[in-house]
This record gives sequence, structure tokens and C-alpha cells, in this order.
Amino acid sequence: MAFAADPTFTVYGAPWCPHCKRVKRFLAAHRVPFDYVDIDEHPEAIERLMEVQAGKQIIPMVVFGDGTHDVNPSDEILAARVGLTVEANRSAYDLVVIGGGPAGLTAAIYAAREGIDSIIVDASALGGQAGITGRIDNYPGFPDGISGAELAERFVAQARRYGVELLSAVSVTAVVRDGEDLVTSLVSGQQLTSHAVIVATGSTYRRLDVPGEDDLIGAGVHFCATCDGPFYRGADEVIVIGGGNSALEEGLHLSEFAGLVRVLARSGLSASSILQERVRSDPKFVIRTGVDIVELEGERGRFSAVVARDRASGETHRFAAAAVFVFIGLDPKNAFLGDAVERDKGGFLVTSPTMETSIAGVFAAGDVRSGSTKQLGSAVGDGIVALLMTRRHLEAHNQKAVALVDA
Repeated sequence: MAFAADPTFTVYGAPWCPHCKRVKRFLAAHRVPFDYVDIDEHPEAIERLMEVQAGKQIIPMVVFGDGTHDVNPSDEILAARVGLTVEANRSAYDLVVIGGGPAGLTAAIYAAREGIDSIIVDASALGGQAGITGRIDNYPGFPDGISGAELAERFVAQARRYGVELLSAVSVTAVVRDGEDLVTSLVSGQQLTSHAVIVATGSTYRRLDVPGEDDLIGAGVHFCATCDGPFYRGADEVIVIGGGNSALEEGLHLSEFAGLVRVLARSGLSASSILQERVRSDPKFVIRTGVDIVELEGERGRFSAVVARDRASGETHRFAAAAVFVFIGLDPKNAFLGDAVERDKGGFLVTSPTMETSIAGVFAAGDVRSGSTKQLGSAVGDGIVALLMTRRHLEAHNQKAVALVDA
């Protein structure tokens, strides 16, 4: 991606402001350096807001490197200021890959090597969840681990080396069939025609949306025990938030590293009876239900404690721990496909053994696919398999087209 001459921005905001969080996430996801000024912690900054805004005090306000500013800028405005390309070079491709995480980037790299003309379109930043992960320690080939941002940049650099066209900060609004082709509509109004589509948009971990969460992600606040649990080998205590199957399964994994696993759940445990029995009978577990999480505390930039409120008594409790792992669900990012595609009960795309969805010519790979393991390595494998299956589809399409011409 190409940044502006001076990409250092200053964001004025507050922890209770949802658009402030959106702006911070956008800049962080695109790996744009910025300074953040919390007006609650620095009330004198309000004078700066009023000075720049001619007496107003609206947040978020972003001051750019050239001294200009925008109040509550949209993602499209931020994309333009960062210098992102938001329009495709052409209107027709062999393949459109929706999603620029590890699965989508891998599929596009393999497509380029196969001579398949493809483009990647991503609603956010290239690199996906991996790109905003502080450190990845379980990806083969990196014995000392690697930062998520660096690994994402390597994926992107390899795709660029093979000439893959990349669009980021551009949402897809629909994918529909048009005869033998597929039409992918972008939020900009542009439409891309292709013979095949790979959906690799992934899923997002549901967040608590409480003070402290955004600033501590990767610094003691995590969403994957398999990925990050080993960092806490020998820790006295870690906390798991959630009461479903994933929460208890990940909690059992964390019990291999920490001396105590404290489970906090908003209501009663909803996991299977077998999992509940395993956890309740394990002396390493302490379970507390009926609590709302109100804050994640940090010290010197690292997580230190969970503040929870008892839903019955209203009493507030503080639980100190080495880390907290949040497992309150996943949301697949596939709403743009509408009701025409088959999904499982969790909303993930159901695919055939060839990775094809119920829409002919539309394939799925990675976390958005039903049955995927939500792991980086398997997402890369999914991208490879989806591309190989897509290649077969394209070969059949081309043979059919030749037969029609000959007839």
C-alpha cells in the first residue's frame, strides 16, 4: 500500500466514543502510525478541539500530517488520506477474491502462478485478523515467532510480486449471477464481472466493547488460546470470559499453562454437559456466572485485571490475572451474499467437498467457511484448496465457451 508523504496522524477521542474506536481500528489495521489523545485523560485537549473547530468540540477529530483535519472522517475519507487505491483497474477478471486475509492472499498468489487473472477486494486492511495480531508464535517457518503485521506485509509483498491487483478499504455489497458470469458490486458503485469468486472474508471475534479492551488487545487481552496461551506458561491465573463450548474448550487448553483458570460468564454455562463436567471437576477452574464485564484494567500498557459487576447484587469485583481470553462468539462476514447462499446455524458458509458454496461459481475459504478451524495455518491451506477447485471450475467454463463457439 502507498502511504501519504507524512502518514503520522493525531486522533483526538474518548473511550466512550464508538466512532473514535472505529477510526483507531482503521488506522491500526492499515498499520498507519498515529498519536492518540484521550480528552478524558487530557481535558486541556478540548481547547485544541475548540480552536481547530471554530468553537465546536466534536470527536473523533483527526489531524493529518500536513496540518489539515477532519471531524469524524468516514473510512473512505481515511482511505484517501492514507493513499489507498479504492478503484479497480478494470471491470472484468477471471476471478474476484473477496477478503485479503491469509486465505484470500494465498488463493490470489496461487491464481497468479496459474495464470489466472484475479483481483483481491477487502473491506478493511490487507492481512486480515493476522495483520492486527500482536505476535504469532505457531506459524511454521518462524521458530522465534513473528509479529502479525510483519507476516501480513510478507503475504501482501508476495502477492504484489506476482502482480495481483489489490483493493483495500472497499466493501462488497453484493455478488449475483449474470448468465454464466458473476457480478461483484462494490460500495463505490463499481461492478466487477468474473467467471468465479472466492469468498475469504473471515469472521470477527465478538468483543466486550468495554473501556480498556481496544488498547489492551494483544497486550494481555486475547481471542485465541491456541495461538496465545503458551505465552502464559507458568502464570498464576488467567481469565476466560464466556460460557459456551468454545470458552470451556479454550479454558481447558489454557489450564495446561496457567495455575488457575477463572471463568466469568454473563449467564449460566451453555456448553455441553460433558465439557461442563470436565471443567467443574477440575481443581484448576473457578467458575463465576451472572456477571457483567464493565472494564478491562491495564498497567503500563498491559492488561492487569477484569472489573465485573454481579447482576443480582450490583456489587463490583476486581479479578487480577496475567491475561484474559474473550470467547463470546464469532460473526462471519458474509452478509453481502444475501439469502441466496446456504449457511449453517452460526451463519458460516456451507461448502461442498470442492469448497463451492450453494451459489455456482462462488467458493469459500478460511474462517468464513463452515467447519473451518479458525487457525492461520488452516486458512492458508483453505486458500490453496479453494483456488485449485476454482481452477477446475474455470477450465470447465472455458471448455464450455469454446464448445459454444465451435457449435
